[in-house]
Amino acid sequence: EATLDLPERRRIRSAIRELQRQELQRDEETLASKRFRPERSSHRQDNKENWPQSRRLEEEQQAALAALSEQLEAITSVEELTKLLRAAGEYEERKLIRAAIRKLRAEEIEGEAPFPCSRGEALESLR
Repeated sequence: EATLDLPERRRIRSAIRELQRQELQRDEETLASKRFRPERSSHRQDNKENWPQSRRLEEEQQAALAALSEQLEAITSVEELTKLLRAAGEYEERKLIRAAIRKLRAEEIEGEAPFPCSRGEALESLR
């Protein structure tokens, strides 16, 4: 059913354009509402207010890790370090303890290795 009436075609085209314009306007409004949500901006403001507190907590954590590092230097038993590792909750603490365990094991291996000496000296020490 094609229409031959030109004024009717114009009305149909203008109605289609108006519908497209309304749809585009709704899409823009939806996009704008997603971009500028008030809760996001207030959340950012909260972060700015909490920044000094989070900075202080980070400094306290660094100080605690430094103290733990000194404490780990005094421990000479892999078993004690393993117990500490199992009890540790924070990733950074576990990381320091694992490093201390590796260091102790490396020192144990170096202590067990024979000192390099000539073959004659080794034979004399056996006599």
